[in-house]
Amino acid sequence: GPDVTTQDLKPAGKENPSNVSVYEIVLSGVSGSPLERNISVASPTKVELSCKLDKNSQIKNPQVTWKKGSDTISHTTKSENSWSIQVTILDSSQLGSYSCILKGKQEISAVFHLQVPKIEGKDKPIITYEGDAAVMVCKTDYIPIAWTWYMTNGSKQVAINDSMPAKKYVINRQSANATRLKVLQLTKEDGGLYWCEATFQLGKSKGKLELKVLSIMAPLKPFVAIVAEVVIFVTTIFLYEWYSKKKEKRAGDEREFDQIERL
Repeated sequence: GPDVTTQDLKPAGKENPSNVSVYEIVLSGVSGSPLERNISVASPTKVELSCKLDKNSQIKNPQVTWKKGSDTISHTTKSENSWSIQVTILDSSQLGSYSCILKGKQEISAVFHLQVPKIEGKDKPIITYEGDAAVMVCKTDYIPIAWTWYMTNGSKQVAINDSMPAKKYVINRQSANATRLKVLQLTKEDGGLYWCEATFQLGKSKGKLELKVLSIMAPLKPFVAIVAEVVIFVTTIFLYEWYSKKKEKRAGDEREFDQIERL
């Protein structure tokens, strides 16, 4: 329904307050783009989200509304210049964006994004050469239940698993929160996008890596281009000198012929 209360987000029974993780955003009272905060949640937990007005804010006694997405949340907790809600996250349906909107002479807001932990990959492409091996690493700040690697085949993602040749792909878990894929005997066809997927209790998260496989001749191309330019330059000089000498010889023969005619 349109009205989501905090009771809807709580399980039955008492909660231990010491197990609640508290996240706060302090609002200055100046209108503009919402202040945002990303919160990674890997397993069921309970969080408290709080919006607090800066002590120097000119906004007094604002009207405060909490929302999850577009659904209004009632029964917020208020203290001095602070408004909060408690959310018990049991499954992925409780993840999402929670926002608090403060309305006074002007409107200000803050947004908490509760999400499955992000995967740290590599922003820049991994560049290597045919015949070599490439190593790709993904990690996260949390410990996932399992890791899965995928390779792009056309428009599809194909899982790299035990059914694939062991001489081609080697997967090992570097640590509790990191995984490594090694691709051996690289060919041009191995280039493309690879994905690592971490499975958490509350959902899955993917990281993307790009592999570029260059021909063994690629490093030689600049050298070959320079050599070609030098050869062209030297050939041009040689032809110019040859043509100049030939022209001088022809001019000398013509002068000698003129002298013979005069004689």
